[in-house]
Amino acid sequence: MRISNFIRIGRKTPICMLLMVGLAAPAFAQNKQLKAVGMTVGDLGNPFFIQIQHGVESQAKQYNPTVKVISLSSSYDVNNQTNQMDNFVSSGVDLIILGAADSKGIAPAVIRAKAAGITVVAVDVGAEGGVDATVMSDNKQAGEEDGNYIVDRLKGKGQIVIVNGPPVSSIQDRLAGALEVLKKHPEIKILSQDQNAGGSRDGGLRVMSDLLTAFPKLDAVFGVNDPTAIGCELAAKQANRKDFFILGVDGSPDAVPLLKDPNSLFVATASQDPYTMAQKAVEIGYNIMNGKKPEQELTLIPVQLITKDNVNQYKGWSK
Repeated sequence: MRISNFIRIGRKTPICMLLMVGLAAPAFAQNKQLKAVGMTVGDLGNPFFIQIQHGVESQAKQYNPTVKVISLSSSYDVNNQTNQMDNFVSSGVDLIILGAADSKGIAPAVIRAKAAGITVVAVDVGAEGGVDATVMSDNKQAGEEDGNYIVDRLKGKGQIVIVNGPPVSSIQDRLAGALEVLKKHPEIKILSQDQNAGGSRDGGLRVMSDLLTAFPKLDAVFGVNDPTAIGCELAAKQANRKDFFILGVDGSPDAVPLLKDPNSLFVATASQDPYTMAQKAVEIGYNIMNGKKPEQELTLIPVQLITKDNVNQYKGWSK
């Protein structure tokens, strides 16, 4: 009896062990190594994108201290960025962090990267083509914050211009948020909203110079990012115009001194946190590489309105 019991147990034991090993295997599986990251964003001359670069590098090194990070500026040229994406694929990067130059136009390049088995995470702006995830500021909230400031300061009545930017989702969302607020106040007249300043200081200067010639009376200017808004102020100084105030979006280091200057026309900016945004994008991308998808494809990071009244309490970007 004892011998037969021993034999019966002995025959079953290897199967049980195999089942136990099979069930336990995932716990011992190693994560895929992050060897190379490709990052392409709008303009590395913009401090905002420099912070994204730093955030990408910092987080990637948390997973692999020797990781290679290739950081490129598209100069808001979708053809240039398409070539950069294709080069990332050719070089065999594991993860692409994409700040799209054109949310729709970059889709074919995203499709090719995905077909090559590369994880693609959109940062700052959305991108079509099947990106794995998107991490961005709540840009609609940013537009709403600036729009509400304009309404409150003008008491619901005045003439304004919006200095627009590249055809990317973040800019479009800011515009949508501002318009949603402003259009509830029909006595606020939007004299211009379609002029593309390219998201740059030079572009803001150029477009605003033309608008100042076209409109001799203005009450407020909404620039879709801080470089644009700063360019608008430069144009105002050159034209010796002081009849309006200017708002931006970013909370950039360049905006802070202007907010602290009582003579500056720059009065408010909806602040973002590009460093944290970039870290989150790499974290999510790394997890996706290793089979851990986020609960939601879109991660929104709240913004905060920084004005001349509260700028002294503003701690600035994370890094």
